[in-house]
Amino acid sequence: MTEPDPGAGTDPATPEPGAGPPQTGDIVIDAALGDLAAVPDDDLDGQLTTGEHVQRTLQSRLADLGG
Repeated sequence: MTEPDPGAGTDPATPEPGAGPPQTGDIVIDAALGDLAAVPDDDLDGQLTTGEHVQRTLQSRLADLGG
């Protein structure tokens, strides 16, 4: 009988709780995700504002890739 693999079924793209924002390797995106992670959970206005900024950043970076 084999022992279960403790890493089986885990998604490597999903960070561990409390591990901070995921790292993409893109400095601009990582900074935007870091800003979003820094907003307190109970600050809904801050999360919305920062989330909108992250969305604009992601759209801009994707547009840059489109040529």
